[in-house]
Amino acid sequence: MMRRSVKILLAAWISLSMASAFGANCTVKATGVNFGNYTTAIRKVVGTLTVTCTKNHSYSIALNQGHGPGATVTNRSMTSGVNVLGYGLYSDAARTVNWGDSAGTNWVSGTGTGRAQKHNIYAEIPANEFSNVAAYADTITASVEGFGFRTATASFAVKANMLAHCVISASPLVFGNYTGTVNNATTTIDVTCTNNTSYTIGLNQGSSSGATVTKRAMTGPGGALLRYALDSDAAHTVNWGNTAATNWVSGAGDGLQQPLTVYGQIPAGQFPAPGSYKDTVRALITY
Repeated sequence: MMRRSVKILLAAWISLSMASAFGANCTVKATGVNFGNYTTAIRKVVGTLTVTCTKNHSYSIALNQGHGPGATVTNRSMTSGVNVLGYGLYSDAARTVNWGDSAGTNWVSGTGTGRAQKHNIYAEIPANEFSNVAAYADTITASVEGFGFRTATASFAVKANMLAHCVISASPLVFGNYTGTVNNATTTIDVTCTNNTSYTIGLNQGSSSGATVTKRAMTGPGGALLRYALDSDAAHTVNWGNTAATNWVSGAGDGLQQPLTVYGQIPAGQFPAPGSYKDTVRALITY
């Protein structure tokens, strides 16, 4: 009788354990991440994962690396042909905690309530990516794991449209001291454009009274003027102005910063009042 009693109790215990294990269940759905248009400024959007798990059952959510070339969970990228556009997925609104697939490190955990629970995916494309103008995409798989139930998965798309964009910056042109002889100096205009984006750069006439792009002048004491020129060639034969297809400078972006040299010259034979002279010229990029 004792042996039989033990066997009956053991069978009952096994039956209860199996019921508890197979009664657990989790499902997951995803809305995806759509960045929309990207123009090299930081772009932030939010996607959503909806997890429904058996009440009081613990679970963890992992996001894989996606399908970009050489991708890792900390170095994800969307692709368009051979071109890539990097992005990140985070579990916090500050976008400081990467969402990956390492247990206890960078995945997200929760406890089931028997109802749908939403988890935000905080996505970001960093600033200053200058890939080809195109539509980019990647696919991420979310996996919900836990003890006593089979892993549930859902895949979602990550999308963005790279638009043509350029940024431009300029350094001062400093002639130094002028003593009545020819004075040459150079500076650079730095241009960064999306790959294969054509651009043109024009320089206006400056801010001195009566100036034109072929008759520029710096203004000094009492409104005195000191004439100078801005050219696009070292020989000082091609004036740099702002007329389409005539005297502006053209180029094509390669995703990298391109320095363009501005050749300045003060002609000889000028004797205005001694002092400090200056002008402000505006560089305009069109693409």
